[in-house]
Amino acid sequence: MNERQPAGGYAPDLAGKVALVTGASRGIGQAIAEAFAAAGASVVLASRKQEGVTAVADIIQSRGGQALAVAAHTGSDEAVTAVVQQAIETYGGIDILVNNAATNPHFGPLLTADESHWDKILDVNVKGYFRVAKACVPSMQQRGGGKIINMASIAGTKPQPGMGIYCVSKAAVLMLTEVLAVELAADNIQVNAIAPGFVQTKFSAAIWGNEEVNSIVMKTIPQGRMAQPEELTGIALYLASGASSFTTGATFLIDGGQFVSSGIVM
Repeated sequence: MNERQPAGGYAPDLAGKVALVTGASRGIGQAIAEAFAAAGASVVLASRKQEGVTAVADIIQSRGGQALAVAAHTGSDEAVTAVVQQAIETYGGIDILVNNAATNPHFGPLLTADESHWDKILDVNVKGYFRVAKACVPSMQQRGGGKIINMASIAGTKPQPGMGIYCVSKAAVLMLTEVLAVELAADNIQVNAIAPGFVQTKFSAAIWGNEEVNSIVMKTIPQGRMAQPEELTGIALYLASGASSFTTGATFLIDGGQFVSSGIVM
């Protein structure tokens, strides 16, 4: 696994905080976990496969950070309960949750999808976020507040070709974020969403690995490129820190201008 340094710039102090990051074995989840650890947080890394999160934990620990790697599938109530319990037993509680784990087993016209595609995508991308938030909130309440950061997508704001169910799931994440923000405000828990555009990760390899598809996508992004995972860490650090104490129920588009563009690069 390649060594990566957290993005420079904004660097809040997360010392004494405990963060749980799902889908932390690579890509956006890995970048955010590394940035949180560099800012002083103890980080609990969750993903379906133990070897992936162990490798990321090793990187964090080699830099002097605190990290606990736990295999956990957010589609399982038992696995979610177990990872949260391990976090509490190891570090005393949870202050920050990054819901990042996601899946998209169907690519093509919406009506070509099977019921099984709907079940898997909604179970992980929506119900999974709900499960982990529900498990973490009691600890946040006991600690006087907390932060929930849901990874959404530009796909939740505008239809994307071939990604119909994924778009629906990410639109649901945006509303889940707003509902939780209202319901948890009295507990001093801020809930916000990050909606990336196209980010160059293994998850998006079907796009950037296809020259024809990639060329079409690039024409819709005014900056003319995909983001790197580290370019999402600045907003994640802000939302995890005390600087965002009056920011809740918001969605932050990190998309190189794609949402506001007409699709024509000037």
